[in-house]
Amino acid sequence: MYEEILIKSGLTRDQAKIYEVLLKNGVLPASKISLKAGLKRGLGYKIIEQLVVLGLVEKIDKKVALFAPNHPSKIKELLKKKSEELEITEASLSGTLGLMTSDYNLTSGKPNIRFFEGEEGIKKVLEDSLYSREEILSYADITSIQKYIPKINDWYVEQREKKGIKKRGILLDTIEARKILSSYHRVVTNSRIIKLPTAPFDSIMQIYDGKVSYITLSKDQMIGIIVEDAQIYEMQKALYDFTWSKAEEI
Repeated sequence: MYEEILIKSGLTRDQAKIYEVLLKNGVLPASKISLKAGLKRGLGYKIIEQLVVLGLVEKIDKKVALFAPNHPSKIKELLKKKSEELEITEASLSGTLGLMTSDYNLTSGKPNIRFFEGEEGIKKVLEDSLYSREEILSYADITSIQKYIPKINDWYVEQREKKGIKKRGILLDTIEARKILSSYHRVVTNSRIIKLPTAPFDSIMQIYDGKVSYITLSKDQMIGIIVEDAQIYEMQKALYDFTWSKAEEI
């Protein structure tokens, strides 16, 4: 009668059988519980102990141990706990999914491209690099960063500092950039500037862990892309190292 809903609530079929037996019969010794549930005695004892741990069954210590069902509201508590555990697992998976995907792409030889939009999308692109196992290499328009995503950038740098993730940054040489960089998180960020006769890029490019990410910044549209490809990564890394060698130290 209750078996299917109990299973949907997270119990195994055998756990559901035993809990239903106790709900319908009240306090019983383990031998009778197993018999009524149609389970072998050894398995029955094992399942009963599992239900005790879950808080659905109470053990009454007497000459012969007896077992009683706890109130069915415990099922709701169990569901709530499982829901909280799933949320934690989902958060953990989000953090490691990028690394898992990278390993998959390296072994399978398949490139991967992920596309993101809006401020939340930009945050996800930056968050992906927070799991980098190596130094991040970055081209950035610091003026646009401070203009369009200052809060996201503050959060990002704070997280990098907590994790001790180093970054080298190359920026256009402007008066504003020099001013910002004079006190910009030097513990985890090493910056240099390049003189180019061009307007601000309104964009960010980061190279890390076999990936290259791109972010465009503007009031009307924010787009982020993560490209995972060994050849693209190696080419961009080589070009970056060359540019870094020619850039001016602050």
